[in-house]
Amino acid sequence: MSKILKINRRGVLKGMAGITLPLPILEAMGESVKNDTPKRFCALYVGNGMSLPYEKHGIDEWSWFPRSFDENNKFVFGKSTEPLSDHRDKLSFLGELEHLNGTKNDPHVCSDMWLTGAPLHDPTPGSYNTVSVDQVIAEKTKHRCRVPSLVLSVDSGTGYTSRTSTISYNNIGRPIPAENNPRRIFEALFKGNNLSHKSKQSRLKLKMKLVDAVNENATALNKRLGYEDGQKMDQYLTSLNEFEGRLRSSEKWLDVPIKKQNYSHLDLNVDTKSEPSKYFQTMFDLISLVFDADITRSVSFLLHREDGMGISDTFPLKLGLKSTHHNLSHYSDKKGMLEFAKYDLFLSYQLSHFLDQLDSFNDNNGSVLDNTIVLYGSGASTTHKNTNLPTLIAGGSNMGLKHGQYITKRSRMTNMFLSIMHSMGIESDRFGDSNASLTNSIFS
Repeated sequence: MSKILKINRRGVLKGMAGITLPLPILEAMGESVKNDTPKRFCALYVGNGMSLPYEKHGIDEWSWFPRSFDENNKFVFGKSTEPLSDHRDKLSFLGELEHLNGTKNDPHVCSDMWLTGAPLHDPTPGSYNTVSVDQVIAEKTKHRCRVPSLVLSVDSGTGYTSRTSTISYNNIGRPIPAENNPRRIFEALFKGNNLSHKSKQSRLKLKMKLVDAVNENATALNKRLGYEDGQKMDQYLTSLNEFEGRLRSSEKWLDVPIKKQNYSHLDLNVDTKSEPSKYFQTMFDLISLVFDADITRSVSFLLHREDGMGISDTFPLKLGLKSTHHNLSHYSDKKGMLEFAKYDLFLSYQLSHFLDQLDSFNDNNGSVLDNTIVLYGSGASTTHKNTNLPTLIAGGSNMGLKHGQYITKRSRMTNMFLSIMHSMGIESDRFGDSNASLTNSIFS
């Protein structure tokens, strides 16, 4: 390639208004840039734990964590995770992880602290939580993609303390509202690509004007509120400011086209009242497309809330099981634990579909799955127990992860988060209450 055509990755386009636009990856940038593929993170949360039957029941093969090994000392998938067996070489189970603050907290705040590890039992006055790892990653990768992060849930909004409908928290520990409607997600992230530049610019400016107006009125009102109402208004203003930041970030990407993709398989008419498998598959298909188009590099998705909250608590009933998800998590008899495990099996099918989708998209180096760390798990093992947290990590082979393992080593969950950050090239000495990165684990 001639020196004239070779462009540095830091090259930018500068528009009439002085807005600098990062260039998309072009052939003229050379092999080193083409091979500089995105590093992504996706956190998937299941409230209420997983089924880990008591040995006395004699149904070890239905344990979510593996309980047996073959002649080559490789773990054997249990019946509830068997749909994931095709991905053995791209996933691992991590046992005996826990949050140091977990056992000191109300067992129903599992989702609040899953990605933070915060000491919710004794918060600093005026605060409750701390930043979640997905948002740390978003902050480090946001300059490379259109949207800093995508926060999803089966129930939109934030819920409320100890019964949250989001697992993402900003840099001052405030909950970030989640979206749950596939059509709204699609239209916000993809549909604008079909509009003319003038139309996109007009819509964006209108939204920014509306946000400015709302912000001005809300700030004025906030000065006249009492303490509790003021706290709620502070959360609202924080969300509003984050939304405004995203709008201003979107302005920089107006002239950069989104990758052409096939959307024909998406069923955007599904919602949480639909058949559970159709809803989950559509949401996972959207995440896969978002990653493939490099719209964001940080995603969180809460599949089930704690303590029977939200529409997904009824999903087991829709599948023909005998009770709701939260009630199933409390059963300690053989029949009840088996029912709970059958729902874990359903979720494993959904996760397997997601991994299939990620693996089907090609990156500049390997598949999207190879360049994405997928964290799947819960903040409790069984019956709101805060130790031995069910944890599965998939993908990330191009980021140094070595899979096909089941590792049981007691450690802080935040140490694992630190290892994830290091794998993504984020240099940091600690995250939350971490005291080291994981050793003798799947991370290089």
